[in-house]
Amino acid sequence: MKLVIDDACYAYHKIFSEFGEIVAMAGRDIDANSVQDADVLIVRSRTKVNQALLQDSQVKFVGSTVAGLEHVDQDYLTANNITFFSAQGCNSMAVAEFIISAIVNLADEFGFDYTQKTLGIIGVGNVGSRLAAKAELMGIKTLLNDPPRQDTENLPEFVDLSTALSADIVTFHTPLSFDGRYPSYQLLNAKNFHHISNQTIVINAARGGVIVEDIWQKTPTKANVIDCWENEPNINQSLQKNAYLATPHIAGHSVDAKFMGSFMVYEALCEFTNTTQDKDIVKLINPEKLSVNQNTLKDTLNSIYDFKQDTVAIANIKNFENYRRNYPIRYEWHHFNPSFPLPLPLL
Repeated sequence: MKLVIDDACYAYHKIFSEFGEIVAMAGRDIDANSVQDADVLIVRSRTKVNQALLQDSQVKFVGSTVAGLEHVDQDYLTANNITFFSAQGCNSMAVAEFIISAIVNLADEFGFDYTQKTLGIIGVGNVGSRLAAKAELMGIKTLLNDPPRQDTENLPEFVDLSTALSADIVTFHTPLSFDGRYPSYQLLNAKNFHHISNQTIVINAARGGVIVEDIWQKTPTKANVIDCWENEPNINQSLQKNAYLATPHIAGHSVDAKFMGSFMVYEALCEFTNTTQDKDIVKLINPEKLSVNQNTLKDTLNSIYDFKQDTVAIANIKNFENYRRNYPIRYEWHHFNPSFPLPLPLL
């Protein structure tokens, strides 16, 4: 087989070479000509997978090593008998850790006790659920909002959107959707932005377009943490300049998340081709326990990874894409042995 793979996919050669010839290139450069004689296409978020890309190709399997879905026209794939797999949940722990680290740093910066704050989590899927579990371990009261789940599950503790938006800290973790009963596009908009006060911390680590940025940039808040933007990489520089953290869509870019994205697609491709899995693949990410020797939770989390370096790195937005493609090594918390008892397990 011939496989066309986004060269930002983790360890793509070691993981996928057994299937055949690999042609690797930047996701933005993958076009109809690139995939014309390919059997398999493996992408991240920068390749638009649709009719324009695939209609003259022989691609029969598409794998996406990221959690988002808006870059893939699933209806077209289904209609043309092209198998699709998305690595849903692969980066959920990484994003949850990004949010907790931001909250701990903000508490120190502004001198508040996070156990006395409410956290509105809008979107309680893979990421939101992990974040809620960590926040509750830390003693933070959560206000959970997810209407699609509430429609199908018995979740009496969930709240409506207005209540979640009235929390001290409001964080978004929805997919980006434009239709259906609960579209998330412009979810925070002119009709409900009044719930956001000058004492609210607003976080977007979901998708650009979930918040109306023209209103957001004019709305005083205590602090903004922005990882996902409209029109990436040509991001809103007014919001960027005034954000506490302004990062280039990297909340989910841990080594663990990147590996899991590739590995989950590998598992799906093995099933598609009826290939026995190589059990050694899982050993590609298995560092020895790493040590941190700090005195506070903030210091410990920042010694594991300090997200302020990501904000500094894209002060010039021309660095946005290059920094994402060459992101520093960042392991998730479970690889570390803290030197003192933490109020939450590093899991």
